[in-house]
Amino acid sequence: MNTPGGNTVSAAEHTISMIFALCRNIPQATQSMKEGKWEKKKFSGTELEGKTLGIVGLGKIGFEVAKRMKAFGVKIISFDPLLAAETADKVGVKLIDLPGLFAEADIITFHVPLNEETANLINKSNLDSLKKDVKIINCSRGGVIDEEAILKGLNDGIISGAALDVFSTEPPGLTELIKHEKVICTPHLAASTEEAQEKVAVQIAGQISDYFKTGTASGMVNGLAIKYLHDNELKPYLTLSEKLGLIHKQTLETNCGEVELDIYGEYLSDYSDVLATSFLKGFLTSYSETNVNLINAKQLAEEKGIKIKVSTNSRHSHYNNLICAKLSEKVFINSLEGTITGKNNLRIIKVDDYKMEFEPAGNLIIYNNVDRPGVLARAGAILADNNINIASVSLSRIEKGSAALTIMNIDEEVSKEVKQKLKSINGIEKINFIKL
Repeated sequence: MNTPGGNTVSAAEHTISMIFALCRNIPQATQSMKEGKWEKKKFSGTELEGKTLGIVGLGKIGFEVAKRMKAFGVKIISFDPLLAAETADKVGVKLIDLPGLFAEADIITFHVPLNEETANLINKSNLDSLKKDVKIINCSRGGVIDEEAILKGLNDGIISGAALDVFSTEPPGLTELIKHEKVICTPHLAASTEEAQEKVAVQIAGQISDYFKTGTASGMVNGLAIKYLHDNELKPYLTLSEKLGLIHKQTLETNCGEVELDIYGEYLSDYSDVLATSFLKGFLTSYSETNVNLINAKQLAEEKGIKIKVSTNSRHSHYNNLICAKLSEKVFINSLEGTITGKNNLRIIKVDDYKMEFEPAGNLIIYNNVDRPGVLARAGAILADNNINIASVSLSRIEKGSAALTIMNIDEEVSKEVKQKLKSINGIEKINFIKL
């Protein structure tokens, strides 16, 4: 079992403490006085009222920060691709894309997990996109911002101050960043309060007690995994459903409010609930502060304001068992259909209205293009020039001369430079790079 939320308030309060300390130079002024100085002009600060606070990741901790900071008269904007707009509206937070947040926010605080999508969200290549004199706070995970880029931003006058509780390497040692006069730092203390430790202890004791008294287990990390993931017949369908969620998440262009899951087949209909949960596990993984699993995925979806509708059908016109996942928003990609063939081979067999067949595994390139000769050849040439092997290609069109869809399985991950070259091909309209 785990105890989700036990340290939420502590982490939020530490973040807010860092914001205040940074705006008013409290640690630096304290140290100055301890050295016998009286540097009143040097440590003049900035007010919070009227400033724009950007929150990257509006999960439990991000929400608590937003709720409390509203009392100080700040405008709050947030980037969270998984949060429904309706949920953000309830707490008075404006959802915005990440470049927009960087351009608008006077203060930016991060509340996301560390993974491939969230690593180095601030880096040397996008420093110039930050609002001048921005203040940076990171109490989430080391590595979600590039520490060398933060140091450069401080030295170049782009960033006016940084408050850091977490680091890429812990303990980090006495680095140039930590020694910088405009940096406040603490040794991973955000969750370290007496109250948080007590809440976690009481909560876990209560959960264990309830289990032995009633047989009801809450906060289980691996309960459903133990129950289902050793079911050799069901296991590939759980994996397939999670992969559908991962693909949808990585091609999502806007915030999602609702997902529809259509499950076909007499066998799969009995497992619709866990299949829906498995989809949410894949869909929510990237931007959730909490480790997403089969136990908490539905709860996390509710917190994000994401509704999931599940329908079951005993038969499909062509397949014994099939899962179709559709987003309510009309975006690229809106619908995915998948099944299992042969000896547990995962296959996507339809994307929107395009009939395809490809394996949802490894690295994928998915793009819309004009149906005309040469587009695939140019894409293949760019990949070949960069020693990237194409394992398989699936192409489809609705009719001759109309828009087409191309999906490639490739053996290596694509660099930023190669991505830019592929995006610039005449004829390619939308392109996504998927990692499964």
